[in-house]
Amino acid sequence: MQSKVQKTIENSKVLVTGGAGFIGSNIIEKIIEQNNKVICLDNLATGKLKNIEPFLKRENFTFINDDIRKPEVCQNACKGVDIVLHQAALGSVPRSINDPQTTNSVNIDGFLNMLTAARDNKVKRFVYAASSSTYGDSKNLPKIEDIIGNPLSPYAITKYVNELYAKVFSDLYDITTIGLRYFNVFGKNQDPDGAYAAVFPKFIKALIKHEAPVIHGDGTQSRDFTYIANVIQANELAATTQNPEAINTVFNVAYGENNSLNELTHELIEGLSEFDKEISNIKPTHGPTRQGDIKDSLASIDKARTLLGYNPQYNVHQGLKKAIKWYYENLK
Repeated sequence: MQSKVQKTIENSKVLVTGGAGFIGSNIIEKIIEQNNKVICLDNLATGKLKNIEPFLKRENFTFINDDIRKPEVCQNACKGVDIVLHQAALGSVPRSINDPQTTNSVNIDGFLNMLTAARDNKVKRFVYAASSSTYGDSKNLPKIEDIIGNPLSPYAITKYVNELYAKVFSDLYDITTIGLRYFNVFGKNQDPDGAYAAVFPKFIKALIKHEAPVIHGDGTQSRDFTYIANVIQANELAATTQNPEAINTVFNVAYGENNSLNELTHELIEGLSEFDKEISNIKPTHGPTRQGDIKDSLASIDKARTLLGYNPQYNVHQGLKKAIKWYYENLK
């Protein structure tokens, strides 16, 4: 049955920044089949060419291998574009603590370049990846969009500054923006390698290699893990909504449930054991708590449900089943 949840981006020219990355490539895979012209702008600093290889020979796909820190690149990429889905950023709290300058340059200078280019080229809708890190040290659970705390990392500062810039541009110029505060997104194409790899792919890769995953802290910390399909849905709804109350604001994008890392690590072991029985004997180890990490995270998605018609289809357990199968087939 068709419902407002299935509303999609169609017959548009769409620019996806960071399109070779985890979230961006999944968005492209969805919207490229919906009669859109899709442009991917990515410098491949963290994105992977293999994520967009299936699209490179498509007539309705253009890849620009360049950097959002160059204003002229952003201006050229936005020419004739209807919708910008801005996913490009330098993620990771620990990375930002180790190298705040580069994080600031990409996430703030790059964001402002894109926002300015979208304004100058009269882009109809600018949807951008915000972050749950904006809630900082706020103790409120669940997290509600208009109650935030003090940021705990340079990364969190950059993502909050993005929201401030988007609001000011919405107020001053004729551009509509919507920010999506992602909560711990996971799914296929998420990079398991490197010092700043996200927890699920990193743990899955370790387990496939029969190595013990390392949990930072005691593992009782909880997160609102969000499967990639829910994030794609939110981006399409944000790009197409005509609800005036949904414009020029921010939304939590999550499932609205939280689970402890201990519980989900056990679930990873159990799920992978269906492919390799030896994995069932592996026990995680524990390391020190990471600087800048919060103890618990849980989103209220009431605002997105009410104003966007957001209705996430996958809880963490359903998403993990799909992610585990994909990673096992692609990493073994």
